[in-house]
Amino acid sequence: MPASVPSPSTVIDDSAPPPVSVSGPAHLLRITALMAGSCLPVLGAVLIAPVLPKMQDHFASAPGAKALVPLALTVPALALALLAPFAGLIVDRLGRKRLLLVATTLYALFGTAPLWLNSLGAIIISRALVGVTEAAIMTCCTTLIGDYYSGHRRVKYLALQTMCASASATAFFVLGGAAGAAGWRVPFWVYAVSLLLTPVLALALPSPAVREATERDTDGVQPAHRPFPWRQMAAICALTFFGAMVFYTVPVEMSYLLDGLGVENTGVIGLASAVASAATVAGAITFARLKRSPDPMLPTVLAICAAGFGVMFLAGSVPLLVVGAVINCLGTGMLLPALLTSAMSRLDYKDRGRGTGLWLSAYFGGCFVCPLVLLALESAVGTLADAVGLLGLATAAVALGLLVARRRAWNPAHPASA
Repeated sequence: MPASVPSPSTVIDDSAPPPVSVSGPAHLLRITALMAGSCLPVLGAVLIAPVLPKMQDHFASAPGAKALVPLALTVPALALALLAPFAGLIVDRLGRKRLLLVATTLYALFGTAPLWLNSLGAIIISRALVGVTEAAIMTCCTTLIGDYYSGHRRVKYLALQTMCASASATAFFVLGGAAGAAGWRVPFWVYAVSLLLTPVLALALPSPAVREATERDTDGVQPAHRPFPWRQMAAICALTFFGAMVFYTVPVEMSYLLDGLGVENTGVIGLASAVASAATVAGAITFARLKRSPDPMLPTVLAICAAGFGVMFLAGSVPLLVVGAVINCLGTGMLLPALLTSAMSRLDYKDRGRGTGLWLSAYFGGCFVCPLVLLALESAVGTLADAVGLLGLATAAVALGLLVARRRAWNPAHPASA
């Protein structure tokens, strides 16, 4: 094995001194603020889902309302997927903290706009602008985690970011439903919470000038900047696009799969979805505790996801379907931080914003097309369960391909005479 190639079982190196403090009140405030900021795009994605029927009734006479009202929920994610790469470029040029503070302030302005807008078209535009700010917020928060922490600490907090996003999705859905009982406009007030977060971010995050100084070596010399790793990032982004479809399948399709088994009780559907969501959190915790490099883990993690899809495909009862979903979500809980950590490890400080933006674009793009891909597969093979089974086969094939590629990299072919 060449000396320049690490062993597949290499434990993530945590010996390098951290660029910022990793204990004490300042650290706790910093990481809490970054996690809270990372939850804002989740807030935008799920908060108004419970009030869509009321919005539909309110705008029933508006042209195209049947298509436009659901778009109010999905257009921020589409805007995030399209604009995250550009947000990444701005992050690297303008600075992480400055853009984050501007974006969180505008998030409140655009997010609460439907409170006083009476045109459905104007509301859709405001929702698209929410997506623009979400692209900046998510890119900045993720980039700053990569800036502030390295080694196992970076893995730990990227996994924590996944856990917070998964847990907050459930909380925001419940909050949106409760607030929506008072009227379809009421949940939009929640977007104003970012005005409370902005001063916390300003206080908690080190200034860009201080942060850049920590990137210098022990002699005070700025390290030579390597070219942007386009080939490596293209590979990890392509894998992330596929991984996002794997990740998003259970949250989006679980209710339909249960309906296919004759389950109509919303309480049962909600409980099953909550159990699967808990498995995602458990997977993220497991990944953080393993303290190993992400790349060697990807084939195994994808194999776990594929196994879960296989059980879901074969399930003829609700308990077995839930077991399959739990297995799959345990894998996806490890998959997302593994992919993100792998991408971060390939980026220098000066390119981290651009690289993070590309990664986020691939992830949210995969989430956006996931329902469309499964719909196409369902049309081709007959049932949604069959479509999930086919996706499981594709996931297993990708896992096998990654395993073969890694083994070839670790064990180069020897001459026949050897």
